[in-house]
Amino acid sequence: MMVRSGNPAVRLGTLISAALLLVLGGGGPVWTQSAPPSLGLQEQRAQTAPPSTPAPSAPPAGEENPGLINEMSKLFDKLPSILPPIKSPGETMNDLSRLAKPSTMVSGRVVCPVSSNGAPDCKQAADQLCQGKGYKEGKSLNADSAEKCSAKVLIPGRQRKPDDCRTDTFVTSALCQN
Repeated sequence: MMVRSGNPAVRLGTLISAALLLVLGGGGPVWTQSAPPSLGLQEQRAQTAPPSTPAPSAPPAGEENPGLINEMSKLFDKLPSILPPIKSPGETMNDLSRLAKPSTMVSGRVVCPVSSNGAPDCKQAADQLCQGKGYKEGKSLNADSAEKCSAKVLIPGRQRKPDDCRTDTFVTSALCQN
C-alpha cells in the first residue's frame, strides 16, 4: 500500500496503521523470534546429509514471547497498583464534608505587617481581621495595596527620595473559622 500525500500527519498515520496491521497479524505471515522462516533449505539438507547441529527446539511452555500485545497486557495488569482507587460519589462527599469546617467570610481592612524578609505577612492580618469579628483564625481571600507617602513629597520643587513612600498591603476579606 503506497499513499503519497504532502501532509506529514497523513503519512505518519498511514505508517502507524500499516505497522499496527502487521503487528496484529493482518499483513501476512508472522514469524516468531524463536523459529526463523523456512525457505525449504533445511528439508533438502535433511534428505541429503544429517545435520551437524541439532535443530532448534521449541521454546519451553513457560517462556513468554515478548511482543507489543503482551507488554501492553502487562501494563494494564499493573495499573491498579499504580493508580489510586476511585471513590464513589458518596464517599467523596463524605470526605469533603469531614474536611470542611464551618467558616464565614468577613470584610474589613487590616494592614499586613512586613516580615523579616521584606514580604507582607497577610496570614497574621487575616487572623487579626477574623479575631476582631469573634472568630479564632482566618485565611486571606482578598488583598489590596496602596502607596503611603510622607507630606514631604507635596513640597513643590523637592526631589523625591526612595524612603519618602512605602507600599502597604491590606487584607480586605478573609475566610474565618472557629
